[in-house]
Amino acid sequence: MLATGALLAVLAPAVASAQAWPTRPITIVVPFPAGGGTDLAIRSIQPQLQKELGQPVVIDNRSGAGGTIGSTYVAKAAPDGYTAVLATTSTHAVSVSVYPRLPYDPLRDFAYAGFIGTSPYVLAANPAVHGADVKSLVATLKQNPQQYSFGSVGAGTVSHLLGEQFKSYAGVPLVHVPYRGAAPAYADLMGGQVQLMFDNPAGLVPYIRSGKLVAVATTAPNALLAGVPTFQQQGIPNFTQSLWYGVAFPRGTPSNVVERFNHALNQVLADRAVAADYAAKGINARPGTPAELQAAVAADIPYWGRIVKAVGARID
Repeated sequence: MLATGALLAVLAPAVASAQAWPTRPITIVVPFPAGGGTDLAIRSIQPQLQKELGQPVVIDNRSGAGGTIGSTYVAKAAPDGYTAVLATTSTHAVSVSVYPRLPYDPLRDFAYAGFIGTSPYVLAANPAVHGADVKSLVATLKQNPQQYSFGSVGAGTVSHLLGEQFKSYAGVPLVHVPYRGAAPAYADLMGGQVQLMFDNPAGLVPYIRSGKLVAVATTAPNALLAGVPTFQQQGIPNFTQSLWYGVAFPRGTPSNVVERFNHALNQVLADRAVAADYAAKGINARPGTPAELQAAVAADIPYWGRIVKAVGARID
């Protein structure tokens, strides 16, 4: 009995600490620069998430290497529930196949807390590249096949792989130009330094509406781009991919902390005002469980691995 009492005395502070979580600000690392769709996905719900958790939620942009720098930082952080990463399809499913020396294992090194949302992709073009639809765009590219390039939000991202897929489909030697995130890529796309780019609607739609960019096709229907046909509607299969966003903590984070965060996140995403705000940004709110996000990562790793192999997008 004395031994049991001593053990309980030792464990009591740790249990109380976990039950009291959070007691200080929580940092969510966004592995891309501010201004892109990934950054917008978390900043749009930051105020509501703070209210649900009762503590400040700090957004920390740590970009580079297709989002793997910020993801690596969180994988190696203390598993105390105060550091998380905004995981995406690119950083936690595609990266395994693209980077042979990836410093983290998406399935082993993270405790997944839940989805935030999903988003289709848009093929956007500089208006100087004539092509109101995919087939006319391809015809234009083939007239001067050495003169065109496509940008991406980073090497090894879905934005990059879709560009490689399109390059293969078009049969044109497009040059890939990777950027450290969406904002610098958009600037060069509008400036004509690159002519094409795949990204999600959240960041692109304002420029498309202003006429600075042209939306050629989407990978899935989206209310923000109701007048833009999908690739499938234009008779082109195999361009149906969407991006998911989710939150992940370092491996070893207490399960009750993960569950508490998941509950807060789902409460926010269930709010009609949040769903409407997300829809206005081209994002579909996606409540869910930690297990569902873990399963999505496990399923997407081999899926994107096949695409990486087909387009030869490994980065040494």
